[in-house]
Parts: sequence; structure tokens; C-alpha cells
Amino acid sequence: MNNLKHATRSRRWAASSLILLAVGLGVTVAAASAGASSGNPPPVAAGPASGFVPSRNANHQKPQNGHGVSQLLYNGGPVQSSATQVQPIYWGVAWNGGNGTFSGDKTTGLHTLYAGLGGTSYAHTNSEYTGGGLAVDTLHISVANNNLYDGTNAPSRAPSTTDVLNEVVKAVGGAGNLISNAYYPVYSDQPRGSAGYCAWHSAGTVGTTHVRFAFFFNLDRDPGCDPQASGTGHSQGLDALANVSGHEISEMLTDPELNAWFDRQGSENADKCAWTWNGNVSIGGQSWKIQGNWSNLAGSTGSGYTNGGCIQTS
Repeated sequence: MNNLKHATRSRRWAASSLILLAVGLGVTVAAASAGASSGNPPPVAAGPASGFVPSRNANHQKPQNGHGVSQLLYNGGPVQSSATQVQPIYWGVAWNGGNGTFSGDKTTGLHTLYAGLGGTSYAHTNSEYTGGGLAVDTLHISVANNNLYDGTNAPSRAPSTTDVLNEVVKAVGGAGNLISNAYYPVYSDQPRGSAGYCAWHSAGTVGTTHVRFAFFFNLDRDPGCDPQASGTGHSQGLDALANVSGHEISEMLTDPELNAWFDRQGSENADKCAWTWNGNVSIGGQSWKIQGNWSNLAGSTGSGYTNGGCIQTS
């Protein structure tokens, strides 16, 4: 199960698993062609999904045959070295524009999480990684003033990366409204069903604009994606989304184009610490149960709380 979440990365993943069957990902797919007419929409090309959060307890990397877990390796790509604006997108009828019992505290809570993330000791766990001589910017993370809602039906099946990137373009009102280096987490109102994962992140292009985005199922009452938080004051659904949201934005910061930091097995920094915690963290004046991230510095000294390299604050 440890390798399933990496099966769609074409450069190093093998094509087989229930996740691949459910998601239908595997190669970069062009969702729309440019065409000869300048009036046609720009081409949309979505990369493979990465950083899958498999269902609970399915992803623990443990030392094998007495050897420690491998360090992250630099693979030549960029990190998120400039400011990040997070633009949440809520997809599906049940979100009801942020109103009602389904939305509950989830939309306001995620806004608080993203708004308070920059400059925190949790965000700083990503700061040691560099690309092209530039370090991850963990200080300048902000959230858009307004959430975006798409009240049409979200797919009941597991969507492809192309489906989700097209949804991003639709939700922002067209390719011309995309912001380069922004991050677009897309939250569905649909449960994961038989899909073996809770969330993923990816990257793509729309014309010449690079787009970083992620996808999250509805995790209400989902034991496989529940961090079993306590002391946060949040609903179970918000706690579950917050935990995997921390996972995906951490990987976006350290591997935004899916070609920067991952280990020999394809695991990114949050993958190596999935479903492990060292208490709660403080973000935006609230308490959150969000997993830690892998630190090569901690891994080199064995000072992390899990496998020697997982840290939750830095």
C-alpha cells in the first residue's frame, strides 16, 4: 500500500493498484487543444497526481532490515520560493455557498487555517528545502478574501487530475483569471467511496500559466481519513480536512511541479510522515491536529519524533 500513492507519477511509478483503477490517472493529458482560431480556450494540461494521502495507517514508512528511512533527494525542479495565495474552491451542491449544516464550520475553519499558516512553526517545517538556490517561502502564505463555490454536481467517482484542473479554470471564471504560483485546493462534497485515499496534489499548465492544485474528498464520518483529533473545538469533518490539507500544501511548497524533493520511493516530505503526530499545533489562534513533515536535517541526526526525521514544528 505504501507504493500506491506514487503509481501515477509517470517518471518512476509502476502502473497497478486499486488507486490507479479508481482514479484513472497515469500520464499527462491534454484536456483541450488550442486549435487554429485565436478565440479558442488555451490548452489545459494536467500532470499526474502526487502526494496521495492513503486511508489511515496504510502509509507508515518504517525502517527495513535494520536500515533507516531514506532522505529526500533533490531532483532539479523548483520549490515554492515566492509568496503563495491560496484560493479554496468548493465543488458540489451540498456546499450551498458556504451555508447550511454540511458546510458547518468547514469553510470558515479552512479559511482560518490558510490565513494563519504563513510564518508559523508548522509551516517552517518546509523551509530547509531549496531549488535553484532559492528556499521555500513559508512566511508569505495568504488566503483569498472570498471562497469560490461551484454549485453544480461534483463527480461521484474519483476525478482525474484533468477533471480537477478544468474545475479550477471553471471556478475562477476562465483561464485569464488564474494567478501564477497560486494554489487551488478543490474540496468536493462527495465521499471517497471505494477510493483508497483521502486527497492528492498536482500541477499543470493552462496556456502558459503554471497551476498548482489539489483535490479533497468529503471526509465527514470517514474512519479511514479521520485523525481522531481532540482538544481542537472543530467538527470531525473539519479536523479531517485540515490534517490532509496540511499534508498537501506542505508538498506543494517543497515539490510544486512534482520534480523537486522526494525520496527514492517517490515519497514527498509529508508522505514520509503521514498519519503521525506529536501533539497539536497552533495556527491562526486555534489548535489543530496536523501531521508532521520530513526534515532531512532531523533525519540526519535522528532527532525527529517518527523514523528519526518527522517534525511537526520547526
